[in-house]
Amino acid sequence: MGEQSVIRIEAVIDFIENNLDGKLDLSMVASAVHCSKYHVHRLFTNTVGMTIHDYVVRRQLTEAATLLVFSDKPVIEIALACGYESQPAFTVAFKAMYKAPPAEYRERQEFYPLQLPFSLHRNAQAAALSKSRIRLAESTDIPAWMNFVRIVIDGYPHLDEMEYLQKLTNCIARKNALILEDEDVVVCCMAFSDDTGSIDFFGVHPQYRNQGVLELFVERLTEDFLPDREISTTTYREHDAADTGYRDALKRLGFVEKELLVEYGYPTQRFVRVSQTRRS
Repeated sequence: MGEQSVIRIEAVIDFIENNLDGKLDLSMVASAVHCSKYHVHRLFTNTVGMTIHDYVVRRQLTEAATLLVFSDKPVIEIALACGYESQPAFTVAFKAMYKAPPAEYRERQEFYPLQLPFSLHRNAQAAALSKSRIRLAESTDIPAWMNFVRIVIDGYPHLDEMEYLQKLTNCIARKNALILEDEDVVVCCMAFSDDTGSIDFFGVHPQYRNQGVLELFVERLTEDFLPDREISTTTYREHDAADTGYRDALKRLGFVEKELLVEYGYPTQRFVRVSQTRRS
């Protein structure tokens, strides 16, 4: 993607961020960045992996969740401040994404974001990415890795950064963390367990989602770290409104659905991928 296209998408994101307190639709956004609705929709969706509508909903509800936990404002005031015309409409949307009505979420006092503002790279290339460039992460990679986690937070509901940081540190020490960079851009990261054969974290930068990077990581993992092993991971359940495509991505990688789980109070489903050797 060219630099001008990224600049156009950055303008879209800036406009959305400055207008989260209002009702935003595609026509309004397109007009603000002087672009046709069709073009801005296609450009945004192809780059960040979700529609403008989905991004707006996730950003507004994340702001609402922030206010529910860190302020004493009434729910109706929060609803109106985050672009909703009524408290019932806000409650339905919030519960669909956070799995709890606003009042209950407030009582728990456990904030987590659905979506943080996207940070894009103007010089993303992807042309020379290969499996051989995937390397073991080192402790010096932790700051960049944590920034990357915030970019792909849409795939990890209820993530606690402090708890995650400790797990990441342990994974790196055990040589169970893989990273791929494109110059100064973190493209993809994977943390896994060689004891259980589970992938505990697997994310790809939005600008590289259509570059075959996930397939490269699965190949590297199965060939060099977990050969002839059944590999498992968890993601959203079917029909979860918060899923931005993670279930479909796992299926394309050869994972199949298994049992339903609840992790950290969030409903998920386990997926398993059997090695090629065991399949034959």
